[in-house]
Amino acid sequence: MKIFYSENNVDYSSYTFSYAIYAMREGQEDVSPIYDKGFLPYTGNITLESETFYLARSLRVDLARFVDTSENRRICRQIEPLGVSVELVKKEDFDLEEPAFKELCEAYITERIGDSNMTQERWNYILKSSIGTHILKFKNAEKTLGYILVSLTDSMLHYWFSFFDTDYMKSHSLGKWMMWRAINWSKENGLDYVYLGTAYKSAALYKIRDHKGLEFWDGQQWNQDVKLLKELCKTDLENKTADRFKSLEEPNSFLNQL
Repeated sequence: MKIFYSENNVDYSSYTFSYAIYAMREGQEDVSPIYDKGFLPYTGNITLESETFYLARSLRVDLARFVDTSENRRICRQIEPLGVSVELVKKEDFDLEEPAFKELCEAYITERIGDSNMTQERWNYILKSSIGTHILKFKNAEKTLGYILVSLTDSMLHYWFSFFDTDYMKSHSLGKWMMWRAINWSKENGLDYVYLGTAYKSAALYKIRDHKGLEFWDGQQWNQDVKLLKELCKTDLENKTADRFKSLEEPNSFLNQL
């Protein structure tokens, strides 16, 4: 991978000069080391020809430490009567033009994501990317209930985009169960990590509350302090006078740990 920096905000009053940090995938190199450094796929610009990743407060599950929570068990009991099975399909073997797939994804985007956040052009761009390697298909005897586009390697799975039948939202926590099932499937199949995207703002707290074995990229390393993570999420929208390093009460202790 090639890492590059893009200058962002300038605050001369506090000597804070921000740079966004990106990684560019070189050819078809293994993406596992890219994810391991806290990067996630960037698809905000659909004209980019190179597969580009952005550095963020990424969230992952260390499957060696993953065990079911009481909430996981509650959701499983709720879903069990539906008789849902999961099938892993290589993207190259999956018909992306299949009407059931297109209709369910389009309906979910319209209702849950918003056409302004996920245009059809952007979704097509994402589907064409080689980062997404497989699709997890969820179905029962009656119909298909959902899909997850994932990036899968020998050591990790990135839970990238999920789509499900929103008719079940009021009666069943289908989305929560699909995330749990993807994590559980990954552990059953001997993977090391499941990446769950970013962990920002209070909207991310459901991921943090529901799962054990979590750690987040704190800019230096994978940090297992879930209490700190929750506090960061709750205060993300507050105005800050400086970056977190300048706000540390003991900056020397931090520097000595590097």
